[in-house]
Amino acid sequence: MLLSIDLVDLRRMSTTTPRVSQLRALEADAVFVVREVVAELSRPVLLFSGGKDSIVLLRIAEKAFRPLPLPFPVLHVDTGHNFPEVIELRDRRLLEAGHKLIVASVQDSIDSGRVREETPGGSRNRLQTVTLLDALEQQGFDAAFGGARRDEERARAKERVLSFRDEFGQWEPRAQRPEPWTLYNARIRRGEHIRVFPLSNWTELDVWRYIEAEALELPSIYFAHRRRVLERDGMLLAESDWIRPRADEHVEEAMVRYRTVGDLTVTGAVRSEAEDIAAVIAETETATVSERGETRADDRTSEAAMEDRKREGYF
Repeated sequence: MLLSIDLVDLRRMSTTTPRVSQLRALEADAVFVVREVVAELSRPVLLFSGGKDSIVLLRIAEKAFRPLPLPFPVLHVDTGHNFPEVIELRDRRLLEAGHKLIVASVQDSIDSGRVREETPGGSRNRLQTVTLLDALEQQGFDAAFGGARRDEERARAKERVLSFRDEFGQWEPRAQRPEPWTLYNARIRRGEHIRVFPLSNWTELDVWRYIEAEALELPSIYFAHRRRVLERDGMLLAESDWIRPRADEHVEEAMVRYRTVGDLTVTGAVRSEAEDIAAVIAETETATVSERGETRADDRTSEAAMEDRKREGYF
């Protein structure tokens, strides 16, 4: 009867045996993807935001090549609207590990006229696309590792592990290549590049459990803390230089945490008392809405918002 079981079934069986935990199976798959891409392409880069998914991705990449250093640099597309706790951890974590950090600045793109900020102080998420594509072209990168997961929202669920971008950096979901039995075709033409998502099959809960298992440090905003926030369009936004209360809004100090990090003008907090990883995992186990669906304003405005941005070249 074993002969009737295909490789996919065998792969699933291996993740359920007592000797192989689900987390280690996911880790092994991700390590395989990273090594495969490095073997097939000449100049990859790892996209790093300082958020939980990119921190897990960085650990996966480190494990793929230990004890050797990473064979590629780390790239952060900086909106300029950052949580200070995230930037502090980014700089310290990468410096301590000896990784090369490249910062591509949205503000520089604005100053040079590459993009135009329609609403000063507003979200710069969409503006990141040009900054990212410029950085990939200028540095000659042909593959970019990202921490996206399929459970985040609908557009990301359409991605393959290797997601191809044309010579203009754009994405066509109907033109993605099949990936049977984890066989990846990484061939590209001059000017094209690949976005690579080793965490595609992970869930938010998997990420948190891996963080716990590996004792990974995260920005403190992922855990419950007191912060001055205001409610706008059903979201709790942090008071900042870019977010000030309107006439009908009230600023309060509340116990909150963040499920995701990004441009702080559109990234909302959730009320929470979860001050450690175990408590966050318990909350995540009962969550019914994805972190982006609950706490990213620009992803909630339209179901097609993320897909439109991804077609243009967004993360």
